[in-house]
Amino acid sequence: MLHLSQTLFFIEIIIFATVIFMHLSKKSSSVVVLYALQSLSVTVLLLASALEEANLALLAVTILIFAAKVIVAPYFFLKLLKKNQLKFSVSSYLNTPLTLIVLTILTIMTHANFFKPIAVIAPANGSALLMAIAIILISIFLIINRRGALSQMIGILSLENAIVSFAFFAGLEQTPGLELGVTFDIITWIVIATVFVSMIHKQFGSLDVTSMKHLTE
Repeated sequence: MLHLSQTLFFIEIIIFATVIFMHLSKKSSSVVVLYALQSLSVTVLLLASALEEANLALLAVTILIFAAKVIVAPYFFLKLLKKNQLKFSVSSYLNTPLTLIVLTILTIMTHANFFKPIAVIAPANGSALLMAIAIILISIFLIINRRGALSQMIGILSLENAIVSFAFFAGLEQTPGLELGVTFDIITWIVIATVFVSMIHKQFGSLDVTSMKHLTE
């Protein structure tokens, strides 16, 4: 049991590392790969939950989540990148040193007295819960710090992954129906958002949300 707990915590570390490297990555394809790795890690957590509960319905939904997040979503993103030759290289408001400082502050904040009571929800997974909160905050910062609409989309999906990991370690009930509904919403959102982003880039030649603010009818 201790070995399983350590393994699950290691998976949470991987999820944390992926969102950190999303901030630091200079290549669009790398960000997509990092999201796929993050989603794979979250899927492993759900798989562990399904096997522990011997829940076939949750296992089936986990397989669908794997297909949606690890295969379908990255495919759509990579296809969009290839079609429009999009890049994330200069799409952050803060430079790398300042970004690292903010990431460090957000991580330290999760161990402050304000967040520590949350660890009481599941004392055995206290460290993992605090790390999940850090992932949530860092994902929100990814949405705020990125200029590009596409990278903000990935930030939103990363935030969803962070919430799922928090729910897992907090021991919150994850019914198959709820997970299936969320998965359907994600697939629909990805398809619509991908088409929308492609139209924006085709029309304006840029996905920089800052430059779009100056557009007039």
